[in-house]
Amino acid sequence: MKRLSIALLACLVPLSGFAQDNPAAKAAREWRQQHERAIVDEFVELLKIPNIAADKPNIQRNAELIAAMLEKRGVPTRLLSVPGGNPIVYGEILTPGATRTYVFYAHYDGQPLDPKEWASPPFEPTLRTRSLNEGGTVIPLPPAGTPFDPESRLYGRATADDKAPIIAIVTALDAIRAAGLKTKSNIKFAFEGEEEAGSQNLEKTLAAHKDLLTADVWLMCDAPLHQTRRQSLIFGARGIAAMDITTYGPRNETHSGHYGNWAINPAMSLARLLASMKDESGRVLVKDFYKGIEPLSALEKQAIKDAPDVDAQIMQEMLLGATENAPKKLAELVTLPSLNIRGMASSRIGNQASNVIPATATATLDIRLVKGIGREAAVQRVIDHIRRQGYFIVDREPTEAERLSHAKVAKVVVRPGGYEAARTSMDLPISQDIIRVVESARGPVIKLPTMGGGLPLDSVERPLGTRTIIIPIGNHDNNQHGYDENLRIQNLWDGIELMAALLTM
Repeated sequence: MKRLSIALLACLVPLSGFAQDNPAAKAAREWRQQHERAIVDEFVELLKIPNIAADKPNIQRNAELIAAMLEKRGVPTRLLSVPGGNPIVYGEILTPGATRTYVFYAHYDGQPLDPKEWASPPFEPTLRTRSLNEGGTVIPLPPAGTPFDPESRLYGRATADDKAPIIAIVTALDAIRAAGLKTKSNIKFAFEGEEEAGSQNLEKTLAAHKDLLTADVWLMCDAPLHQTRRQSLIFGARGIAAMDITTYGPRNETHSGHYGNWAINPAMSLARLLASMKDESGRVLVKDFYKGIEPLSALEKQAIKDAPDVDAQIMQEMLLGATENAPKKLAELVTLPSLNIRGMASSRIGNQASNVIPATATATLDIRLVKGIGREAAVQRVIDHIRRQGYFIVDREPTEAERLSHAKVAKVVVRPGGYEAARTSMDLPISQDIIRVVESARGPVIKLPTMGGGLPLDSVERPLGTRTIIIPIGNHDNNQHGYDENLRIQNLWDGIELMAALLTM
């Protein structure tokens, strides 16, 4: 018998309809049902503003609109920044007698893009009946008072990553205020404008405003839900470091007939070098690559064991006939460091290819880090591996003398930015409290020690001495970072209820 698909399982067990124990979540549902079109209209207004971190004028427009959205709800706001940095939209709701402070984080910038790759313009939000992969067609927004189809999807840059939590939060504020519900803790907001550019100024900005932003925990409202569509809570994220590696052949591209079998081919050299870094199963062969990993606790190991097994379904979605490091599962493998080839280039291919031996070949690698392995150590291990393969290493273009005196030359340039890995213990009282609140609003949740992607958790924790927990709301198939990014409407509705519960905890 064929296994049921993730989508079908989600339909058979519609978590959005279970009996809620959280009054704020109930109030949010009732409010949303009466104001769906107004909520989406406000969302669309925000999505229309281009949000690439390098586009300073439009980033400022985003920040000012978000500040106005908060102020409309009676939340005092400020724009926090350091020279050269994009503003963090800061807001606060101070509660007399509160013993805890929570900061809600999201980012309003998005990944760079090529509009020509999109089915519809990325900054003209478009509603479709379903996902494009399911043949979804463009439809108009329903009139006020007419419910949205919960399976319809809103397409546009940052619909899921990461403006959705912002609109969910401000809508939740409307709902709890309308229901007469009060906050019990100090609530603060920090909406960043350069996360997709590496959060290079985040730590400096937080350190400069430590008095405002120190809290018991930061709730990082980013990332997609579990692939089963069940609500998840994630207690850490892998860090990231990246580097470019260039190998060298002849000074200029050289005739492959006249000099083939004689001149060194840099593309072949690079392929051999990269192949030396991993075995056929996917295990990294770089010396000490896995050294220093902070072990998982018994509770974290149990959480991984309890997580639904979705590997077969994801393989089908991605058309993968096999996976690396099998039989280990995805939920376990994202708790380990990884070495990835982002891309490779050498001369030209296809109809543009020439009969040449290339002059150079370049690959860009990223290393996903876990707690216990720092960026500098991980990068140095890879550099040492390259050296052990017989390469003379430089960090800029090699000189003629260097190229002539060494059989193998590699330029290794470590890319700026990146994050260290971070992980908050599930055992902590504050972690257990948040689990209880989320489950009161969304039912039993999938708890994961870490996620595969990166978030600037360490850049928050280090300057503020706080902890971080990731609160996802987006659909797992949202195409974040790629073209045709989208948000399933039901994910937005569920996110509003979740934010209302968290705001009143």
